[in-house]
Amino acid sequence: MSKPFKRILITGAAGRLGRVLRAALKDHAEILRLTDITDLGELAAHEEGTICDLADFDKVLPLAKDVDMIVHAGGVPVENTFELILKGNIQGTYNIYEAARQHGVKRVIYTSSNHAIGFYDRTETIDASVAHRPDSLYGLSKCFAEDLGRYYWDKFGIESVNIRIGSSFEEPLDRRMLATWLSFDDFAQIVERSLHAPRVAHMIVYGVSNNRECLWDNRMASSIGYVPKDSADDYREKVLANHPPLNPNEPSARYHGGAFAGAGHFEDKK
Repeated sequence: MSKPFKRILITGAAGRLGRVLRAALKDHAEILRLTDITDLGELAAHEEGTICDLADFDKVLPLAKDVDMIVHAGGVPVENTFELILKGNIQGTYNIYEAARQHGVKRVIYTSSNHAIGFYDRTETIDASVAHRPDSLYGLSKCFAEDLGRYYWDKFGIESVNIRIGSSFEEPLDRRMLATWLSFDDFAQIVERSLHAPRVAHMIVYGVSNNRECLWDNRMASSIGYVPKDSADDYREKVLANHPPLNPNEPSARYHGGAFAGAGHFEDKK
């Protein structure tokens, strides 16, 4: 039975969400081309792997050859020094888009983050059209990547779906995640929908499950057919029992970005 795509490139394939993608997309492409800066583990018959620093364009360029779609989940996954964010998330994402352009790849699915809009107050329910309000250097790098994707769409016609992931773990780990949780199955679904939608242009959607509490109006995801199946409410009693309430006036409780908004500048002396 033929598969929809010949080859999909997955960056960050050794990470938590990269491993989810490897399992979820195995029936969607004849070959999954995998890359990460660290060991990829044992490769399946349908996988080909390369260890690569995304900041090295000469290494990134050949990864996009003969690729139908790119799922870009690589880079520095949390707040860090500007130097590391610059190399991994800003230079690395530029290299991915430029490699896509040079090899004629038509679409990039990018794992953006809620930290691109982390300084909105939790009293505000926002959609994907709002202005950026990053809560960290990490969040700032996600803003850059979203705008970079728009540039490559407007100028070169490379489509992008930017998935602003809330909190994707096996289950919600704290009270904030009752509003921001994205299950692994729903993450896989939103990526699959992003790959198969006939046209996406440049889109921003929220990666969030069907939680009763939600900070984001995700109606713009309807055009790709994303309908989340899971809910953090299945874990509500457990979370509330194990995690005391936060002071609502503290930045970590007040803003969409949680602890990222409440933290100081990463490079300040502790």
